[in-house]
Parts: sequence; C-alpha cells; structure tokens
Amino acid sequence: MAPQEPFGTSAAQPHAGAVRVRLRPTLQSDIPFVLSLEQDPDNLPDITPWERTQHEAAIRFPDFRHFVIEAGADFEATGFAILIGCRSPHQALELKRMVVWHKGQGTGRAALRVLKRIAFDDLGAHRFWLDVKSLNSRARALYEREGFAVEGTLRDAVRVGDRTPSGYDSLIVMSMLTGEFAARRAAALELPA
Repeated sequence: MAPQEPFGTSAAQPHAGAVRVRLRPTLQSDIPFVLSLEQDPDNLPDITPWERTQHEAAIRFPDFRHFVIEAGADFEATGFAILIGCRSPHQALELKRMVVWHKGQGTGRAALRVLKRIAFDDLGAHRFWLDVKSLNSRARALYEREGFAVEGTLRDAVRVGDRTPSGYDSLIVMSMLTGEFAARRAAALELPA
C-alpha cells in the first residue's frame, strides 16, 4: 500500500530554525514503530501502552484518527498521535496520546499545532481535550503554553508503582474550546487556516 498524503505541515515557531512536521495516517506497517515508541523506557512512565490490537483497531475505526508524526528535512517518522471522538455528536475530540522520539527539540509543539488545526478546522471540534499524568511536568507545561486550560484533576487515577508514595498518580484534565483557538489564531499563536 502506498503512503497516504500527509495531513498537514507545521513549523513549531515562526523562525528559520523551526521544526517542520507533518502527520500522515498510520499504516499497519507502522505498528512496530508505534509499539517501540510506547515501550521505550523514556516514554513508559508517562503513558499506558496499548496492545497491538488496540492500535490496529484505532487505525480502522472511523471515530479515531491515528497518525505518524514525521519531522526534519527528510520527514522521518519521529512519533505518533491518536485522536478519539472524531465523530462525536458533541464535537468533543480527545487527544488520547502523543509520543515523540526526541524530546525537547520542538517536535511535540509543532505536532500539537497541526493536531489543533485538524481538530478545529478539519474535524469541526468545539472542544479539544486531553488528560496528562501530574508527574509528566514537561507535557503539562507544553499543553499550558499551547493554550490548554486546566479543568480539573482525577485524583490517584493511574497506578505508577514506586514513583509516588501511594503508588498512584493523578490525571490533569485540560481542554481548549473553539473560541479560545480562534483567539490564539488571531494573535498569530496558531497555524493559519
């Protein structure tokens, strides 16, 4: 099967050294790459990995969008993202997961901006939301800088072993509404339409 056209491209920041990313639909042949990212010791503390069959179902199920994140001059595979609720009658889409290989290089920020454009412009979201482990300070900071508002906390929602005294971590629920996205776009903080 030939690769499908990428969904969008983005620069993380509007300057010459910005990270270029594009998202393309995940193929069955990409599943080993996705699973390797989830099992990477640097990523495991921050996510709850899925089984292969869950990723395969997400590729096929119309309510999901499963993307490979490609970055750099040659657009090499560097991460993946999953959206859920793409057919929600409530126009509420969830960023279920975003994992990038090399952190701190702007790839996650650039991919998140493409995902926001997909959610609001292409899929007609009214609300774009996510949850993030409270221990994942890097991701929380990124989502806050990118305009997501904290809605609340699901206390001790996930087991994390010995990473906390209780063995549990809380999930921070964050979201952005279409009006907030439009205001950020008007202030040139988002990708153009």
